[in-house]
Amino acid sequence: NFHELLIRWFQFGVFCPITRLHGVRRQKNKKEGEWAPNEVWSYGEKVCTILGDQLRLRERLRPYVMKQMRAAERTGHPVMRPLFFDFADDPKAWEIEDQYMFGPDILVAPVTELGARSRKVYLPAGTSWQDAWTGKKLAGGQELTAKAELERIPVYFRAGSKPLTKA
Repeated sequence: NFHELLIRWFQFGVFCPITRLHGVRRQKNKKEGEWAPNEVWSYGEKVCTILGDQLRLRERLRPYVMKQMRAAERTGHPVMRPLFFDFADDPKAWEIEDQYMFGPDILVAPVTELGARSRKVYLPAGTSWQDAWTGKKLAGGQELTAKAELERIPVYFRAGSKPLTKA
């Protein structure tokens, strides 16, 4: 389903150092050079609502992203990084290939399987975590099955961090 792919791609983009929404979209029965609308509202009400929520989330992350970009400039540490970068002493963190840290405080578990509404997530040992959507506190060093409804991907904050500004 194209809309689901678009939503999942957009959700991933929220947790990238640079995210952009532009481009062109082909439409059936259109000639080369005739493009369909490509704004978030042009995909229908349901998609617009989800993407709008993601845009607002990215805005709330702006101060954190800017702080991480300044740190990257100063230290050379990447903003997006594998789990083992921050959790080198956790052997399991070296095995995870489909999650990443966004700065030192946000763990992101993108949904890459079409139709998936849950996915396995590993929370690295050495710290505790907080589910970004429910606020539930979780111990590190465990694997869990996280909900991944279409509206959001699994995201966890390092306990005690405050990566989001108030809405």
